[in-house]
Amino acid sequence: MKLLVSALEPSSNLHLKEVLKHTNDVELLGIFDKSLGSPLYDISEMAIMGVVDAIKKLHWFFKVADEMVELAKDADKILLMDSSGFNLPLAKKLKIAYPQKEIIYYILPQIWASRPKRAIKLEKYCDRLLGILPFEVDYYNAKAEYIGHPLLDEIGNADFSRVKNKNTIAFMPGSRKSEITKLLPIFKEVRKKLSNKKAILIIPKSFSDEKIKNLYGDVSEFEVEKETHPALAKSEFAFICSGTATLEAALIGTPFTLSYIAKKIDFFIGTKLLGITQVGLANIILTHYNNTTLHKELLQEEVTVENLLKEYHETDRSIFAKKAKELRAYLGHGSSEGVAQILKAL
Repeated sequence: MKLLVSALEPSSNLHLKEVLKHTNDVELLGIFDKSLGSPLYDISEMAIMGVVDAIKKLHWFFKVADEMVELAKDADKILLMDSSGFNLPLAKKLKIAYPQKEIIYYILPQIWASRPKRAIKLEKYCDRLLGILPFEVDYYNAKAEYIGHPLLDEIGNADFSRVKNKNTIAFMPGSRKSEITKLLPIFKEVRKKLSNKKAILIIPKSFSDEKIKNLYGDVSEFEVEKETHPALAKSEFAFICSGTATLEAALIGTPFTLSYIAKKIDFFIGTKLLGITQVGLANIILTHYNNTTLHKELLQEEVTVENLLKEYHETDRSIFAKKAKELRAYLGHGSSEGVAQILKAL
């Protein structure tokens, strides 16, 4: 089977890899991580950060979308993952060009956070809508179903009662240049204040030694790790940039605090125009489930050495473990095998 894929994010490609474990004889076409085959474009070429970057590359993205439509003529099915800014207009182009081809959208846009009218277009241009959060399917009239959460496949069982290494702390300053350059200097100062602890710096596995040197500078005070889940599992606490990693830590059972410094214009748009009040996925999920939260969110000017140290010392580990168990129970099960079965169905 030839499958046209549009998976622009590193996290989407991790989830895609899990799905492919349950398939046979699938040839990928389109945009995905080059470790999975021969993409039209590798995901590194598609990376953007914020509204300004997206506007600058707008014309190029239109060209790429047209190339994807042309490539789709040889595909048996179409799988769109996350990245609605690109994938939703692409879904429209694909459905117009190939009305009989099945379009599956896996990892739905966060319409529960902003722009809920996207649900209308998703239902119009896609045939199957596979949600990874139980509550999000309620925002659609039809076609949407909860398929499970992919991180439960990738992480496996978590032992919340285990005694973590009391001398190890993890630092995750993000995967984008703007995130790393803003957070890492602060994280380095926190590390100095906790010099009696072993410090793990978790770096995306796709980063080369040269890229690490240019982006991170001197990291001699850290032990560098590229495998996120094992590194978090052996850490007593973590300082994490906003993103999928916060939910990973929650499901693994590692207490953490979220730190995020956005461009001022992006933060203004998100909070003032779009009305976003929470950043951390674990907090968002628990708020929908039982109106509670799991962790502290430090944003913009709140991200200081003093505030981060306060969170490390004052976070109640037992309450965190209790809420993390609730989160895991609410998500229920993994999604990868279910998605694979849908792809293989005639």
